[in-house]
Amino acid sequence: MKVQVETPSRLHFTLIDLHGGLGRVDGGVGVALETPGWKITVEPASEGLQVEGCPYAEASEVRELALKFFKQYPARQPLKIKVSQGVPRHVGLGSRTQLALGVAASLASFLQVEAPVRFLAQLMGRGGTSGIGVAAFEAGGVIVDGGHTFGPKGQKQSFLPSRFSKAPPPPVLARYYPPEDWFWVVAVPPKVKGAHGFREAEIFQKSCPLPRGEVEKVSRIVLMKLMPGLAEADIEAVGEALNLIQKVGFKKIEVRLAGRLPSRLMKLFLDQGAYGSGLSSFGPAVYALASGRKQAENLRKAALEFFEEKNVEGTVFKARTSRRGARIRRET
Repeated sequence: MKVQVETPSRLHFTLIDLHGGLGRVDGGVGVALETPGWKITVEPASEGLQVEGCPYAEASEVRELALKFFKQYPARQPLKIKVSQGVPRHVGLGSRTQLALGVAASLASFLQVEAPVRFLAQLMGRGGTSGIGVAAFEAGGVIVDGGHTFGPKGQKQSFLPSRFSKAPPPPVLARYYPPEDWFWVVAVPPKVKGAHGFREAEIFQKSCPLPRGEVEKVSRIVLMKLMPGLAEADIEAVGEALNLIQKVGFKKIEVRLAGRLPSRLMKLFLDQGAYGSGLSSFGPAVYALASGRKQAENLRKAALEFFEEKNVEGTVFKARTSRRGARIRRET
């Protein structure tokens, strides 16, 4: 018997509330992408736990994730875990969450363990700040989550990124599946990594709580511009909302810290006719919203030309919104 899991990746548009005055924090908005994704296979082995990594995930990291899963669900037979396809790390595509959930879901399926995605996420230590990656794995779409209770008796008592938070994944408030001719064009500058680990935690601690007025601006854009635009499949409204998000709240801080190149890419996409553009998480990945394959391809070429002019080897790809999240296949 063999199990194979193929995960999506994700773009993270913004965190909503890093003020906490209403008793909740975090809240997130983002989208699941069909590609790139992790491909993870679990099958019987001759002995022990055999692990084969890929360029984006060393075998030692995959083994560590598997051992975390086995603390809850011990394996009583030799297994082989192979990662044959991956997602670039620390660039804003949510690779860590998808890898952790992919390993956990593949092992759960192989061992015939009934475990919901949200339970696996908490088991693997994911979803403690933004829930977009967990929800993307679960069922794809453009997602709005409701954050966590905040305060002395809340799920969180301080402002922390997911890696350092033990809070459970937040509730999904809304999930939208845009028309299939909407494309996301993603440009990733080379040799630049977004803030992660202790650096990310430091930024949260220094920047939060945000002023209440900034949080109110983000909330209004999400509730009265982005969500209605998604509900009515109004690509112009969605694009305008994404553009506005870059200038307010925690996203404004992320854009400033990302440096000049991502900001130039965002401007390039808009100058070339994209409906909206923004920075995913801390970047450096920059995305654009396009209508139709032709416009998406034109934006992709424009970004490649931009990298050529700067004499750098950036990566550019286009992808649709994932409409189902992770795919799990069992072969007997």
